[in-house]
Formats: sequence, structure tokens, C-alpha cells
Amino acid sequence: MDSTVTRLAAATPDTRDRYIDLLRVASLGTVVLGHWLMAAVATGAGGRVEVGNLLAVVPELQLLTWALQIMPVFFFVGGFAHAQSYRSLCRRTGSDRVYAAFLRARLQRLLRPTIAFVLVWGALALGLQLLGAGGGLLDVTLRLVTQPLWFIGIYLAMVAFTPPLLRAHERWGWAAFAALVAAAGTVDLLRFALGVPYVEFLNFAFVWLAVHQLGFLRADGRLRVRGVPAALAGCGLAGAVALVTYGPYPLSMVGMPGEKISNMAPPTFALLCHGLWLVGAVELVRGPVGAWLRRPRVWRGVIAASGVAMTAFLWHLTAMLGVYGALLALDVPLPRPASAQWWAQAPLRVGAAVLVTALLVAAFRRFERPVSASVVVGSGPLAAVGITFCLFGVLGLSMVGFGGLLEGRTATLIAVEVSAPVAVGMVLGGWALVAGGCFLPHPAPSRKS
Repeated sequence: MDSTVTRLAAATPDTRDRYIDLLRVASLGTVVLGHWLMAAVATGAGGRVEVGNLLAVVPELQLLTWALQIMPVFFFVGGFAHAQSYRSLCRRTGSDRVYAAFLRARLQRLLRPTIAFVLVWGALALGLQLLGAGGGLLDVTLRLVTQPLWFIGIYLAMVAFTPPLLRAHERWGWAAFAALVAAAGTVDLLRFALGVPYVEFLNFAFVWLAVHQLGFLRADGRLRVRGVPAALAGCGLAGAVALVTYGPYPLSMVGMPGEKISNMAPPTFALLCHGLWLVGAVELVRGPVGAWLRRPRVWRGVIAASGVAMTAFLWHLTAMLGVYGALLALDVPLPRPASAQWWAQAPLRVGAAVLVTALLVAAFRRFERPVSASVVVGSGPLAAVGITFCLFGVLGLSMVGFGGLLEGRTATLIAVEVSAPVAVGMVLGGWALVAGGCFLPHPAPSRKS
């Protein structure tokens, strides 16, 4: 652990909510581990590479997603952090450019590593296609490595909506949260009971923003009221169980290949109930875990992990697929998923993926470090346009991937055909607008935790 981490740990004020930092790291780490374990790559007839999902091979394991689909916790943590950041900026400046300053401050550590990932993979994909490489696991990799970017697109939307929704929270409190929950429930009612077409896509906003709104309530201490975490956990779990048991909702809280209805895409009211249960559960254990985080060695570990968590998340599928590619290149047999041999090999695959991810983090971690604030921040409307371009660019890239660049492959994003080059252009142009022309600048010599 380097001296910077030790220095930051020693300088941590007593007022810092260390538990929030742990939740951020733990939620991303759980997603990474889940992806590594769910990937079911095997060699089929004639040596053909087959990529499946362990949860589809062993449906009984889908119940584990009720604990391991922890992305709602990350969005909950985001709501807390966004409320704190925006209020801090408002106290320091009364400028009408506070919105642009807020966007740039929140997006630095999110978009800089994302843009580095996009440019590296875009150049690599183009080079491979120009050389005529393709087929097998490579085609799958070019399609899959960008899929986790959907999460960054949703997170960008949460950042963009923070100021108006925070004002709604400050005026109406729990009622603002309840309105989002009611909106999500109404969408599912219109979708499943009345068959209204396309209405389900509204829940990409309502479901995730409701979870995000819980972060505002956490920032104001309203989730610390006795009985509130238990009520959230109990009502959320009971609601999810009832909806899955008696409604049209599937058991899995992550997307499954070939399923007609997914709890994830678009999000359902069952997923919202799942998010409530998770938020309540993590709040119930906040006290004892918070005391544990006071230990110097533990806190230094959290700080170190926090500084590279987004980079590790972006590159973890690259690492996993790289491990499988190496096994295929070395003619190591890939056993049938969920077989005894497959489980025996799993620790070795995960260990190798951890090692490759660590190497990729070492190479790209500098893009996650904050930069010196020497750029004049632009106007609010310009920043709003910029984050909109970033949002749609990232979402488009998560759908289309980097395969078929020379063939002009596209994917449909809200009735518009988007190609990978167009999506990359939207991300770069949007970030330029948000950052006031500052693109991937040199990192500052030090940072605050």
C-alpha cells in the first residue's frame, strides 16, 4: 500500500461516512465477481466456442441474485454522494454555473477512465478488423466488453437529474421518493395489465431514480430513524417475493438469455422492491461495520480499492475473456459449465482474472485520479447538452459493441440506429462540453479521499 493511501487514511476527518465508501467498493466488487462466475464459456461440437450464462444452466442458482444483484446499492450510494457534492458547491458559490461545476466534478472520475477504455478498445477493434482477425471468442469479446457501460449511462442520468430531484426532496422529503415509487408501479400496471406498448422503458428512469432518491434521504439522516431500515428491508423483500410468486416477474434479478420478461432491461417494480430490501439490509448493519472501518488497516484497504474501483469495473470483462482466450490458445479443455470439472477449475479462472485485472488497473489507473481544477467551467445549458450526449453515447456503445466496425454494424437506441463510431463521437463531444474543453488532462499530484 503506497504512501499516498497511508497519508489519505491518516487525514480522514472523523465526520467522513466511511461506510458509504465501503458500500461503493463492495457493490462494484460484487458485480465483478458475479460476472466472472456467471460466464459459462465452453468448447462445443467441432471446437466451436459457446458462451452462456451459469444461471441459465443451473436455474436454481438464480435465487442468489437476490443478494448478489447489488447494483441498486451503488446507485443508492450515488444519491448520497451527489447530494453532499451539490450542496457543498452551492455553499461555496452562488454562481449560475453551479450546475456545470457539479457535472464536471462528479464526472471526472467516471468519464475519464471510461473514455480511456473506449478509445483503447476502439483502436484495438479497428486494428484487428483491418488485419482480418475474427471469429470464435474474439467476436464475442468485441460484443461483450462494452455491455457494462449501460450502468455508466444510467449513472450519468442520475447525475444530470440530481439538482431538480434534490430540490424536490428538500421540499417534500419522503413524498418525493413515494412519487417515484408510485410512478414505477403505474408503469408496470400499464405494461402488464393493460398492455400499453413501450411504456416499460420509462422505468429506466423511475426505478433507478427512486433508489437514487433514497441516497438523499440517507444524506439527511432520515434512514437512521429507528425502524426505518427494517421497514425498508421487510417491505421490499415481501414485495419482491409476492411479485415473483404471483406476478409475471422472473426469479432472477439479473437479465437472462432468451427470457421474455427481464427484471433488469427494462427495470421492473420487482427490481425496485429488491433495491429497497438491499438498502434496508445494508443500513441495518451500518453500526457494527462502521466500527470495523475505524481500524487503520481496514480503512487503508478501502481507500486503496476506492481509488481503482471504476477502472477495475471497466476492464474486468476484458480480463475474464482474456483468460478464456489464453486457455483456448493453450488447448486447455473447457469443461461443460456447472460440471464437477468446471467448478474445480473456477478458482483458477477467477484467480487468473484477478491477476489480469490488476495488471490492467496498473496500466490505466491514472485516468481515475482527479485533475487540477484549472479549467473555466462552462454554462449550465451547455453542460446539460454535453451530459445528454455522453449518456446516449455510452448507452449506444453498450448495445452495439465494437464488432463489425468496418461493416457499419448498428443497434437501435430509442428508435435511432447508432453505430460504434457515432457513439464514441457522442461520448467525446459530450465530455468536451461538460469539461469546458479539458480532455484527459494530466492528473494532479495528490487527491483527497
